[in-house]
Amino acid sequence: MQVTVPEADLHPDRRPFLMNPTVLKVLRDRNGELLLSGPAGTGKSRTCLEKLHACATKYPGMRGLIVRKTRDSLTESGLVTFEQKVLPVGHPALSSGGQRRLRQAYHYPNGSTLVVGGLDKPSRTLSTEYDIVYVQEAIELTENEWELLTRPLRNGRMPYQQLIADTNPDTPTHWLKKRCDNGQTRLIDTRHEDNPTIWDAEKQGWTPEGEKYLQKLDNMTGPRKLRLRYGRWVQAEGVVYEEWDRAVHLIDRFDIPAAWSRYLSIDFGFTNAFVCQWWAKDEDDRLFRYREIYHAQRLVEDHAKLIRELSQDEPAPAAVICDHDAEGRATLEKYLGRSTVPAVKAIEAGVQHVAARLRKAGDGRGRLFLLRDSLVERDSGLVELKLPTCTEEEFDGYVWDLTNNRKKGEVPIDKNNHGMDGLRYMVAHLDGSGRVPFTAPSQLPEREQIGLTARQQAHAAGLGANESGTRRDREGGDGRSGSAVVRRGLFGVKR
Repeated sequence: MQVTVPEADLHPDRRPFLMNPTVLKVLRDRNGELLLSGPAGTGKSRTCLEKLHACATKYPGMRGLIVRKTRDSLTESGLVTFEQKVLPVGHPALSSGGQRRLRQAYHYPNGSTLVVGGLDKPSRTLSTEYDIVYVQEAIELTENEWELLTRPLRNGRMPYQQLIADTNPDTPTHWLKKRCDNGQTRLIDTRHEDNPTIWDAEKQGWTPEGEKYLQKLDNMTGPRKLRLRYGRWVQAEGVVYEEWDRAVHLIDRFDIPAAWSRYLSIDFGFTNAFVCQWWAKDEDDRLFRYREIYHAQRLVEDHAKLIRELSQDEPAPAAVICDHDAEGRATLEKYLGRSTVPAVKAIEAGVQHVAARLRKAGDGRGRLFLLRDSLVERDSGLVELKLPTCTEEEFDGYVWDLTNNRKKGEVPIDKNNHGMDGLRYMVAHLDGSGRVPFTAPSQLPEREQIGLTARQQAHAAGLGANESGTRRDREGGDGRSGSAVVRRGLFGVKR
């Protein structure tokens, strides 16, 4: 059965919402915990958001929460869908609240409210009561965070209270899958046929848009294809970094102290993605990637200008570690105004060094971490092609090449590994044979010493600084360090 929900003021570029058996299951389900899982593009998020809109309309005074791991990611994903696809044009809930990135809630004429938030700032959203909570991309959460979201479900303005979520599949051992397997959470599988923009139910065939979309998914390989094309919870066979654990190594953002040493690691590309990773090293030798450019179809010159701009208010890096592309390095050095270091590129040894850092040390922690929301700008072209858009998205598909009688552990498949290469360059620079020694401030190029005292040079290199600083993120920063030399930054001059 398929029923079109009428919307009299439907905008031309918005399709009516189509009721199919899967959607009806979701709308009628009253289980305490409900998870929608399936391939990319099945309409999981819209279905969940349609349920929240329906509940807000039907039950006066209800309170709902739309949440994701971080507020920034929710703003650019779930809220776009809600405002452009779910809420009818001119709906009163859109009349107040300001810009999307500043919006705190959607208020309905009947007194219902849908609050929006991120778990990076939980105190703002979890200090009140709700009837229904929707989690987008639940795979990003820890089980503790999931259970934390069940606590405020006690508002009592709806006949039932529910935690509803969507996700693309991950490994079969993921806590979310186990929670479904043991009956704590109800799992509803979705298919591409559930999305009317992809599947024409009347003609019983793929739409032209659907054929193009599925072709992109069909071009994927390995576990990403099995998960995003077919919706399977599968373990990658022959994955290179078995030590990688999103729950351990992908961590929340924090202000990077000015005293920590900084590094840039760069893998050149144009047709394939260009990657620049900003790293900080703490006093215990742990590495933290806190910013990243991951973008194709741009010139090195343009990347270099952006790198310079983003780094201007930060301590100078101890090294800018680069792929061996001579032209790329020359262009980068020209626009950055400083020298670069050729990467140690031995793959087998480099992989071993990275794996060693991912393993837990004596204190129970690893020595390499990636901060969430480090991406400066998401490449829409890579998104369209269903390719990784940041380093953390490469791990599951980074597998050993077992063709031509090769064995596990010899060499990884040379595909979708641009962030992996940059990560390996960084670790090999510090831990590998042939590592380049740290450049003392007195040996910095003359152009970097202009206007700086010896003490300031040391601070600019990240040595001996004892004042705290804050990161400068892609929106322009959320604070400024009190240190004048930190404001002078990478090139020894103020902006």
